[in-house]
Amino acid sequence: MRGWGLVARKPPTPQNPWVASKQAPPEQVQAPLRTRPVNRSPVVPVRGLVGPTPSGGLPTWEPDPSRAIPRWWWVPCHGGAGSTTLAAAIGGADAGRGGWPRYPEGVRPGVVLVARTHAAGLQSAQSAARQWASGAVGPVRLLGLVAVADAPGRLPGQLRQWLHLLAGGLPHVWAVPWHEPWRLGERPSPESAPRQVAKIARELRLAGESIERGIR
Repeated sequence: MRGWGLVARKPPTPQNPWVASKQAPPEQVQAPLRTRPVNRSPVVPVRGLVGPTPSGGLPTWEPDPSRAIPRWWWVPCHGGAGSTTLAAAIGGADAGRGGWPRYPEGVRPGVVLVARTHAAGLQSAQSAARQWASGAVGPVRLLGLVAVADAPGRLPGQLRQWLHLLAGGLPHVWAVPWHEPWRLGERPSPESAPRQVAKIARELRLAGESIERGIR
């Protein structure tokens, strides 16, 4: 993610983001974080590489079958992640604290995880991503993770490195910067959103159209 990179004097030994550890994330990152790891990140669960579903993660729920399936669901990894704001600014449906939507067999809804960039938020995102990678959340199409800034200014090095490692296990990671007007009560909308949000919207709409073709 441009603007969050930091050149380190010595590259740290990468920590596997899918293995639980009590150690704090490394403090520096060697290169700027890329939001789209090309042809390297998984796009479907890969059983056997992640191990049993870890404790924690998100619940599953069954949406009302009489309602139209949205192009994608915003699934917050924790309280206050920003899924309601993103739904208002971009579109899609907010799953709230319901977790992973589970439809009848043959329906594969699109899901976008949402998390704040503080340590607790990234840890929650990691747990949710491991759930998906283990194949334990049902037939969903995970489009990626939106990392919403938890404070103004530059993201601390150890959090950038954690997010960098997390991005290696997700189809896509987008960054939403701190937007002070939203904090002060401005109503989220496509017109008031930062330009980075407009880019996310374009990419998700293309993915949503693909999902709709698959649902029909």
